[in-house]
Amino acid sequence: MTGQLDRALGAFYGLALGDALGMPTQVMSRQEVIRVYGSVTGFESAQPDNPVSAGMPAGSVTDDTEQAVIVGRLLDEGHGRIDPLRLARELLDWEREMKAKGSFDLLGPSTKAALDAVARGVSPREAGRYGTTNGAAMRVTPVGIAFAADPLDAFVDRVVESCQVTHDTTIGIAGAAAVAAAVSTGVAGGSLGEAVATAVAAARAGARRGHWIAGADIAARIEWACELVRDLPETEALDRVVALVGTSVASQESVPAAFAVLAVADGDPWRAALLAANLGGDSDTIGAIAGAVAGSVAGFSALPAEAVRTLRTVNSLELEPLTARLLTFR
Repeated sequence: MTGQLDRALGAFYGLALGDALGMPTQVMSRQEVIRVYGSVTGFESAQPDNPVSAGMPAGSVTDDTEQAVIVGRLLDEGHGRIDPLRLARELLDWEREMKAKGSFDLLGPSTKAALDAVARGVSPREAGRYGTTNGAAMRVTPVGIAFAADPLDAFVDRVVESCQVTHDTTIGIAGAAAVAAAVSTGVAGGSLGEAVATAVAAARAGARRGHWIAGADIAARIEWACELVRDLPETEALDRVVALVGTSVASQESVPAAFAVLAVADGDPWRAALLAANLGGDSDTIGAIAGAVAGSVAGFSALPAEAVRTLRTVNSLELEPLTARLLTFR
């Protein structure tokens, strides 16, 4: 396996790893996570009263991984481009399938509102004008695998294609650009520090795209969140992330929270994913982002082999062929 393929697979499987570890604790408070699980140290089944993931067995991935696979497949089939109308149709089809299975793990608020608008005939260029949550950031990893982050403006163009139909806002694009650029830097062989620096630059560039929405600057909050947890014990760091950064679906909270987790874990994919799971809130998405970035830097070989086997078995997940095809666009 080449170094680049190892890092690209690390990003994609790292996303799935963080997603699955965070699945049972999503929409739980940190205090409730501690009460129920003590400390999450591996894959857990969801509690029967979890309003989103009830009934999901240990190791199950959620919409974060499944929508990332959709984006990757559309990039592959579109020869590096994403048709926004086709993305809208694919996401709506995915939700219908989830409902048919009885799943409560459905489209997020920004994505749902935008796709409902598209279904009513609203232009894809207008449908995403209010999308500020983290749906674009959670599914953007394939863009980071497929394209180099330099030159940055051209790279952000690719990010916009993946999120315009649902998150065509300064905040939505900035969050997605940060994640994609960090992954791209890792896949190219960059260090964690280089990945974070590129994420900050990409977030600044992304904030100049899309419809303006009032809100905190994601680039500044990534830098601040990383400083906030510097040299803190893990438990204290997680408490600080919950209290000050936030763990909601808002991009200004969950994206910086993921980078804070990366800082605490010093880029270790398994540790970063576990820390995210112990946060609660939108823990599956925070874990997916942190796992993708850490995996892109550390590589697939750094992921626990038994955990990867669990992901493959529980979810019938086989990301190698798609990942290899995405790398051909670099």
